[in-house]
Amino acid sequence: MSSSKERGRPAHPDVLTPAEWRVAEGVRHGLTNPQIAARQGVGLDAVKFHVSNILGKLGMDSRSELKLWNGIERGSALEGMREMNSENGIGAIGQIARTVSDIDAARRWYRDVLGLEPLFDAGNMAFFACNGTRLMLSEGDAGAESLIYFRVDDVHAACSGMEERGAKVISAPHRIHTHEDGSEEWMGFVEDNDGRPLGLMATVPPK
Repeated sequence: MSSSKERGRPAHPDVLTPAEWRVAEGVRHGLTNPQIAARQGVGLDAVKFHVSNILGKLGMDSRSELKLWNGIERGSALEGMREMNSENGIGAIGQIARTVSDIDAARRWYRDVLGLEPLFDAGNMAFFACNGTRLMLSEGDAGAESLIYFRVDDVHAACSGMEERGAKVISAPHRIHTHEDGSEEWMGFVEDNDGRPLGLMATVPPK
């Protein structure tokens, strides 16, 4: 007598599986499917499959909707810590991003010639300490405009507050990196009055 229960993997307790969350965060960060595949070391078809599943689960029609989704993965350092406050202020400049033509050559130059302290690497990105401000180098169009990131205590509250004051949110807060100690890097992006992106960043300590 056959069982009426469906076979296969048990349902995941979160709205998305861990693999789907990783892809969702890439989409919310503005990455293309090939870029997500390259950074995560998976096949392009796998990324497309996950994007399709994510949109279906969330009832969305496009990745543009996903980019503005405010979800938080269950079990993340930020879960349960949000205290939404639209008055959450903008802090000091926390990071400046610059594109470079060759990440390996740039990593050596900024370390050995400029003398900056390396912090960590993530795929084709390298991070350096610069007297309290973090410099992020990423491989791409070396002529592209630098991007400024402001530190905030609560990235969700900061994005919400700026949106209430008329700013356009172009990328909902999302986790971009988890450090070995469990602390997490979160970012969101808004447009300035000239339509240029500004980053809002927060570091969330481990639980």
